[in-house]
Amino acid sequence: MKVFLADDEVVVREGIRESFPWDKTDYTLVGEAPDGEMALPMIRDTNPDIVITDIRMPFMDGIELCRTLRAQMPWIGIIVLSGYDEFEYARQCIQLGVREYLVKPINAENLREALDKVSAQLRDERKAIDHAASLRARIANDEGLVREKLIASLYSEEAAADDSHSVLNHLQSMGCNIIAPYYAVVNAAFNPVSDGQQIAYALAEGSGGIMHASSTRTGSTLLVLGDSAEDAEERAYAFANSLVMELERAGGKDICVGIGEIVDAPEEILNSFKTARHIRHILVERESDKSMILGTREMGEVSDDANAPGVISEAKLYMSEHFTDPNLMLQDVAKAVNMSNSRFSTVFSQQNGQSFTEYLIFLRLNKAKEMLRTTNIKSSQIARESGYNDSHYFSYIFKKNTGMTPSEYRTQYQN
Repeated sequence: MKVFLADDEVVVREGIRESFPWDKTDYTLVGEAPDGEMALPMIRDTNPDIVITDIRMPFMDGIELCRTLRAQMPWIGIIVLSGYDEFEYARQCIQLGVREYLVKPINAENLREALDKVSAQLRDERKAIDHAASLRARIANDEGLVREKLIASLYSEEAAADDSHSVLNHLQSMGCNIIAPYYAVVNAAFNPVSDGQQIAYALAEGSGGIMHASSTRTGSTLLVLGDSAEDAEERAYAFANSLVMELERAGGKDICVGIGEIVDAPEEILNSFKTARHIRHILVERESDKSMILGTREMGEVSDDANAPGVISEAKLYMSEHFTDPNLMLQDVAKAVNMSNSRFSTVFSQQNGQSFTEYLIFLRLNKAKEMLRTTNIKSSQIARESGYNDSHYFSYIFKKNTGMTPSEYRTQYQN
């Protein structure tokens, strides 16, 4: 199980990182951040199974982070840390589906119990989802298959536009409410098809009703519901990114994902599907083995990715000029190049071969290495000048990426 940690207290992060026996358990700490705003894009990059978050943090607190994760990545198990007197926060956490609530201070034993409990819940749910998916494949007259066929009819060229409302009403009468202000369609192709379809179903089952999967001959189509246009786009990218990661983890090949335009009416779902399918076909023609592109929202036309290299070059230039700012975040760079956060995150990873977070660490550590080789400045000052307010976190990141502490690197490489 992959674990991500968000807490603004250096002592707490350091304690969890250093005191918990990660190497002797089934858990891996894949990242950490001092607030929810910085954590969110890193969580998208690392795709953890479990997120541990403090309640009170600057910029985006734990409650807002939980709310966003529940909306965009509801399959993630959340463990909340808080002070002893924050009972109102505890109540809100329960409403947001938080799995475990730990009162500070915590020790390795408390954390291990919480992680074991949450991971057991996640495994049981995944087994149940896999079982439900296998039943769906075996039982042709199952009500779930009927719902799937009805949803798939929304993508049919033969279905009249005015039939879409009756389809939605029929689904609602069956207890499947897919009436929403906005929609986006994700069309995916992959090999092996049957295994990938099971993964798509599992993601949909774990989405809390904001995504619905149906099978196609070459993969799956996902209908994503959103409360706003931005919400639909963020969810579509989050789901598509998670689908690609899960397919890769399962050994999937020839993965192509197209994300359709955002639409605001049931009768427009077919247009979003056409856009997504057309984009996927473009990617197949380009022999891309893993890509995602979004249809342009305003015009409803397909957005080609020909300009992406130029945009990413602009983003990298901006990062090279601002990486020493410890508050630099993905959303700052996305705004500078006029992209949504989720779209920028995906396109940057595609074009650069590294996630935003990985590239930012690369820039900062290159600066730190140069200073360690050529100066006698203290490590704590090098941390600050490289973009890290927390010298302990800087040392942790440095050793994780180079295999050496800053002082060991200086001893070995100083001119």
